[in-house]
Amino acid sequence: MASVAFEHVDKVFPGGVAALSDLSLEVADGELLAIVGPSGCGKSTVLRLLAGLDVPTRGAIRLDGRIVNELPPQARNVAMVFQDYALYPNRTVRGNLAFPLEMRRLPRAEVARRVEAAADLLELRPVLDRLPRELSGGQRQRVAMGRALVREPAAFLLDEPLSNLDAKLRVQVRAEIVELRRRTRTTMLYVTHDQVEAMTLGDRVAVLHQGRLQQVAPPRALYDRPASAFVAGFLGSPPMNLLPARLGGDGASLDVEGARVALPPALAAAARATGGDGLTLGVRPEALALAPAGAGAEALLARVEHVEYLGHESLLHLALGASRLVARLAPARPFAPGERVPLHVPSAAVHLFAKDGAALAGGDAPPR
Repeated sequence: MASVAFEHVDKVFPGGVAALSDLSLEVADGELLAIVGPSGCGKSTVLRLLAGLDVPTRGAIRLDGRIVNELPPQARNVAMVFQDYALYPNRTVRGNLAFPLEMRRLPRAEVARRVEAAADLLELRPVLDRLPRELSGGQRQRVAMGRALVREPAAFLLDEPLSNLDAKLRVQVRAEIVELRRRTRTTMLYVTHDQVEAMTLGDRVAVLHQGRLQQVAPPRALYDRPASAFVAGFLGSPPMNLLPARLGGDGASLDVEGARVALPPALAAAARATGGDGLTLGVRPEALALAPAGAGAEALLARVEHVEYLGHESLLHLALGASRLVARLAPARPFAPGERVPLHVPSAAVHLFAKDGAALAGGDAPPR
């Protein structure tokens, strides 16, 4: 096991494309850090730099305290698992597991010991003599993880390892990764575009956008206290609703499409300090509730566009002026497209973001 650190790392590819800008990030020994963000944000580049497949343009990368910028990939003792499995089709499961050890010319007895141990850990013993084409997608992914595991690496690097699996298999293999991590306590960096994977697997989650670290925090803190409108709008299923707003004339509430949304005192003071214009109200779909009769201007009057009935809940997709929002409500009654629905925003559920997107009065800023 080993700690990992990126210190002010830039990566600029030929042609001037900046994949990463001033990345500073630490991963503790034995920690599982999930890295999320939209396509092209630099997630996979982080792994490739740590693995030695790419070289940083600036900054230092440390593995267990040692700068590894100049070390070749084979000298770094990290193992990478890709989304496409990358198994040798003409080798059995046993042969695939043994291959990286044979390349290192380890004694046969040691190769056999490690292969058997990985097979037991990942429940691959019944398929050791099968070829990859004879395996299910989940079994192939376990073989890919086993091939990394037999190397006994200081760190596992997993690059979207479940993206080729169907939904049911993703849940199953996700549980197997949790168990693998529990047993081995190996440091893991897990890149995914799936926020559910990130939130359920990671001790902490790092959010990247356009090559820059936006926030890194435990999943609950990230969800409850997003540091920016981008993080707020990226995490959650459905994500946080973001609505243009300005400070009301009373200095203690927001004006949102003619409706009045009360602010907690600390947020109201922070909003006044910005001048009150160009604000963004953030509210989670599950925080919205049907407003009581007579709420008047204290309710958001939104128009139903369509409804997703999920049995235990309904997701109302709504229009509010030029904005779109989603409300997660108990299916107490049916809602019809075109219906006007009054929604209450509890002041305790309000998130507020400044004109530059930064959270007001809360949130964990990314480390510098």
